[in-house]
Amino acid sequence: MPAIGRGRGAAASGPPRPRRGAALHAGAWWVWALGLGAAASRTSNPLLLGLIVAVAGYVVAVRRTDAPWARSYGAFLRLGLVVLAIRLVFAVFFGSPIPSTRVLFTLPEVPLPGWAQGVRIGGRVTAEGLVFALYEGLRLATLLVCVGAANALASPARLLKSLPGALYEAGVAVVVAMTFAPHLVADVQRLRAARRLRGRPDRGVKALLQVGLPVLEGALERSVALAAAMDARGYGRTAQVPPVVRRTTAALTLGGLLGVCCGTYGLLASEGAGYGLPLLLAGLAAALGGLWLGGRRSVRSRYRPDRWGVRAWLVSGSGAAVAALMIWAASYAPEALNPPAVPLTAPDLPLWPAAGVLLGLLPAFVAPAPAIRHETEEATQ
Repeated sequence: MPAIGRGRGAAASGPPRPRRGAALHAGAWWVWALGLGAAASRTSNPLLLGLIVAVAGYVVAVRRTDAPWARSYGAFLRLGLVVLAIRLVFAVFFGSPIPSTRVLFTLPEVPLPGWAQGVRIGGRVTAEGLVFALYEGLRLATLLVCVGAANALASPARLLKSLPGALYEAGVAVVVAMTFAPHLVADVQRLRAARRLRGRPDRGVKALLQVGLPVLEGALERSVALAAAMDARGYGRTAQVPPVVRRTTAALTLGGLLGVCCGTYGLLASEGAGYGLPLLLAGLAAALGGLWLGGRRSVRSRYRPDRWGVRAWLVSGSGAAVAALMIWAASYAPEALNPPAVPLTAPDLPLWPAAGVLLGLLPAFVAPAPAIRHETEEATQ
């Protein structure tokens, strides 16, 4: 009995369990990550891109949970390195479109027919071409890292709960697609750990082939179970609405999304910034009107919806501020954000854009601390 009393006292004096409502809104993490990605799309400076990757990595390191989908960040990092390596390999074997003078080495060139004029395989490999490929590949790798940060920080299930009713069906498909890679990574890690416990090798081509079949089998079983669960919960069934409402909803939604795409392109491109913001605002208004009308077709209800609080505003605002400052910096210092590969010079770190990127560290201090328990354990309590 005393031992039981001491156990209860120890449990009562331990740290309080985090409340479910204390978690940050999943959409705020995606807005933050997309802001970093938009900033990365406006620069090819490797120092700024490396700083964006460092900011995203630090926030993920201090604010991700122990859920299986939170472990996918490392996979996105490796994918970014693979993309960078592929871009450099293509630059070596297929050349670069920029003029260059510093030849590093020469590969045997494969003769091609006349209709393939302008394309070559092999030949001269120049330093300017490799630097240009490095800049472009690093930008694409940084975009992948930003997407991986959003996948590691935002719970797909909580993000799905926050979608408007008109986007629920499409949101389910997107969430299923987004969770495919994290579940695949979790299955591979679990099977490799099981092989280590059994004294079998978990590295190499042979081990990879032996792990691949159980991973594929688990993915198929998960797909079948998910399809059965979606059908049992009435997925795809909608309420009856007048045809006029359906056509108006489709016109507003499609027109609004087209306006958002065109406005976003105008803001991100070097030209067209004058019409980009008005077109973006008009597209957002039309899309929101279409989503509001389309929500009348949804017959589902929400249980304990996530709230967009002050912390969510701070996190999403930090990502938007990074993107806005980088877009503004690209208008007054384009050479600093996009250093030329010809002539070959070392890139400089512009101070104000770098300080703007550091605003992306705000979620590491204002976002709630991650819960130790798995989210599914919270849902069952």
